[in-house]
Amino acid sequence: MAKFKVVTSRPQGAVDQPVEAAYAPELEALAPIGAEIVVGDDETEAAFLREAADADAIISGHNLTSAVIDGLERCKVIAVGSVGTDGIDISRATERGIPVTNVPDTFIEEVADHTMTMILGTYRRLTLMDKMVRENRWSEGRQYLYGFPRLMGRTLGLISFGHVARAVAKRAAPFGLHVTAYDPYVEELVMSEHGVEPVGLSELLEGSDIVSMHAPGTDETHHMLREEHFKMMRPDALFINNGRGSTVDEQALIRALEQKWIAGAGLDVLEQEPPDPENPLLHMENVVLTAHVASASSRFDPQRRRRVGREVALVLTGRWPMACVNPSVLERSGLRRWQPYSMERGPAR
Repeated sequence: MAKFKVVTSRPQGAVDQPVEAAYAPELEALAPIGAEIVVGDDETEAAFLREAADADAIISGHNLTSAVIDGLERCKVIAVGSVGTDGIDISRATERGIPVTNVPDTFIEEVADHTMTMILGTYRRLTLMDKMVRENRWSEGRQYLYGFPRLMGRTLGLISFGHVARAVAKRAAPFGLHVTAYDPYVEELVMSEHGVEPVGLSELLEGSDIVSMHAPGTDETHHMLREEHFKMMRPDALFINNGRGSTVDEQALIRALEQKWIAGAGLDVLEQEPPDPENPLLHMENVVLTAHVASASSRFDPQRRRRVGREVALVLTGRWPMACVNPSVLERSGLRRWQPYSMERGPAR
């Protein structure tokens, strides 16, 4: 009999595989501690709880409401295999003393690369240039681009200055971009060390040629950018969002593009995903869209899943997880602080 029961939802694209194969990356860390993964029925909350009620840990592949969390009788950790924890009732988990872990740092390079792709592609109107060629409008592209200054010397404004934004700033520097950032939770000296000028939000919006949103999806940042913010931006400015769709009032963004308050947008995330086919953003030539794929690479998926397994294993063996979105629960959890590991000396004491 397994020592620990870890419940998750059906694996995508691996419905017919045995659990050992479908969850091989997670089991790299879980199997050695005697944990088994059990796939729950996620059609309804009641069905999921029939399997999850007595679970020691939950690997979340869908929404966990307060009702589900209240039904967890002995859960020690809820692990999410992404940076976003929008679907988890964090407040209720915190009240129950359950740590919620995420994966904030296994895809930084991919998302930063995708952000630079969006910046360059949107600034150079790449999709429109492609369309002109395919429509036998060869001679129009050069004349169209004569209307825009070169990228060197333009100002890139980063909203939030976490891991991804810092990696974007590093990539932007060789292109000659002046980079500013707004983040009330990051010391100005940290920004300065990355060659980035700290500014206020209004100053960033008013002074940037390109605004890139990197704020996490939380209650505090919901619709952080609204109509009044897009009206602050320059009419030739571009807006990039590879973070979370919830941080932007999408209807305000649509109005900003339709009314030409801003010139264009590059979006990997939307408020509703997949979007309604009638969403105006899907029919605008000045909008570049990708399907929430910024983090995707051959490395990302197995690596994030290994990280999920490690986080669960740490908690089930009595230690703090590496990343916790509600860290206030850790001090009273009885878990030991996680210590770095040395290949020569073993765990630090």
